[in-house]
This record gives sequence, C-alpha cells and structure tokens, in this order.
Amino acid sequence: MAAVGDIMLGTDFPDNRLPDNDASILSEVASILASAELTFGNLEGTLADGGEPAKKCKNPSLCYLFRTPTRYVQHLADAGFDMLSLANNHARDFGEEGRSESMRVLAEAGIAHSGREGDVAVVDVNEQKIAMIAFAPNIGAHPLNDIDRAAELVRGLADSYQLVIVSFHGGAEGIEALHVKPGVEIYYGEQRGDLIAFAHAVIDAGADLVIGHGPHVPRGMEIYQNRLIAYSLGNFATHYGISVAGIKGLAPILFATLAHDGRFLSGRIVSTRQSRPIGPIPDPKQEAFELMKKLSLEDFGPGAPLFGPNGEIFPPRAVADVTR
Repeated sequence: MAAVGDIMLGTDFPDNRLPDNDASILSEVASILASAELTFGNLEGTLADGGEPAKKCKNPSLCYLFRTPTRYVQHLADAGFDMLSLANNHARDFGEEGRSESMRVLAEAGIAHSGREGDVAVVDVNEQKIAMIAFAPNIGAHPLNDIDRAAELVRGLADSYQLVIVSFHGGAEGIEALHVKPGVEIYYGEQRGDLIAFAHAVIDAGADLVIGHGPHVPRGMEIYQNRLIAYSLGNFATHYGISVAGIKGLAPILFATLAHDGRFLSGRIVSTRQSRPIGPIPDPKQEAFELMKKLSLEDFGPGAPLFGPNGEIFPPRAVADVTR
C-alpha cells in the first residue's frame, strides 16, 4: 500500500485560494499513488460547497479554515486514493455539517473514510478485508488520548478483519517537533497524544500498520512486534495556508508491503517535495527519505528499520547489504 500525510487541495474560504482552472495539485504524483493496491492519506479540511464556519475569522489573512469545493473529490479519485482519514483538527472547520458533507462526497466517489467516532473505513484488497480506523485528540473523533479505549476498538476490529490499519493525527508541530519522544506531547496547551505508548498499544491489540500525521514535518519510523510505525508523514499536498518552507515542504510517499498476517516485509520512501503552485513533485535528492532515515536511527536505534540506498526499508536483520 501507499500512504501520505496531509492533503488540502485548495480553499474558497475566506477568500478564493483555489488552483488556477481547478487544476489538480496531485497531477505530478498521481501515477505513483495509483500504482499501489491501496492508497491512504489525511484530508485536512472539508469537502463542501457552503456552510457556516465553526469559528469567526477576525483577520482573513490569518484564517486557517479550509473548505475545498466538492468537485475536487475527483482529483482524489483520479490519484488513486482508496481511503482517507477525517480525524484531525480541520475536519470540522465547517462544523459537523461540513464533515458530514465530506463523508457523503467521498462515499459517492468510492473513497472509504474514518474520522467521526464510530466510523471505520473498510476495503477489499486481494480477497482480504482491511479496516482502517483514524484517531485524533479532537471533538467527535476516536480518542487518541484514551489509549485503553483505542486498544479496545482495535481489538474488536482485529477479530473481524484480516488486516487493521491505524491512523493518528497527533504530536506537536513544526521543526521543533521532528523527534518522537516518550510521554504526552503538548502543543499550545493541548494534549496531542503519547504517541509511542499509543502506537505500541494498538499494535499489541492487533493493528498491523500505524500511520501518523499532524506535526507538519516528517518523523522517524519504528518496527515494533514486526509491524511498521510511521510517526509522521508530514505535509503532502497543501495548496494554501500551511507552510511548506524547508523541511515542511518534504512530502514522502510511504510504500509498505505486508504479509497476510500483517508482518512488515519491506517498503520504500518515494521522496517528493511540494512546489507551489504545482504541488508535490519527485525529488531526485531523496531529502524526505534521508531525513526520515536519520530521525529513525536517532529516535529508535535498534528498533528502527534497515535502509537501502534508494529509499528502501526493511525489517531489522532482514538483509545484509543495507545500512543502519
């Protein structure tokens, strides 16, 4: 499967910040995304054609509410997205009505989603039923900060589905938040999850792959109980309102191959970088991969994956001709 971080294809609120001629900012990477059997991302904001904002904007230039017209769902479908997380701090930018419209539009396009508490994305791949459940520290989402409850939810899914994917939107934000640290992360007074404890707990409960996003920068990866944890895939395709300067513009695409029992077999980071107004474009320098490799080794040591020279990822001790 393939997985990416935050997606916001353009907004018409409070001002028109849409791509010229409704262009897709996914066009340069669509063929890469569509090459996977299953493709996942985190949808920041709403897919809606109207509605009232959840909060008032005093200064439009500092208004971080995202409303993408519903017609843009076709860009997501054309790029091959099969499932999206709606569990994040922008999913209710236009209230529950906005999130409900997003859910309706995605369902009509054949894209599964999880975000609202109680909703689980289910897809069939190669005669296997796969469930994805998304968590966040936000109102109306599956609770990131209640680890016992999260484990209970995952355990129930593991009893019914062959593979279970867990997505979380959590952690502090920005360049200062590159490293994953034990304990609860706090950002502007908000608890953003004890991410290591959360990831380990849901894997112990039956999750087969854990995908993080939220810090707006890539983070390291860990192998735990033969399962892969990607603690943040950063920003992927964010047309406006989210900084893509420097490291924030790195846009990794994670490919992961899992065994039928969920064990991580191999993977690859395809490095892209956001280039406004085009969107993410392939990066021959492999900056996203090199950063995630560095962070993985620094934060998780022997728990990090092994890495090949061209973005490859392997379980520890899987092969001899790779570097730590």
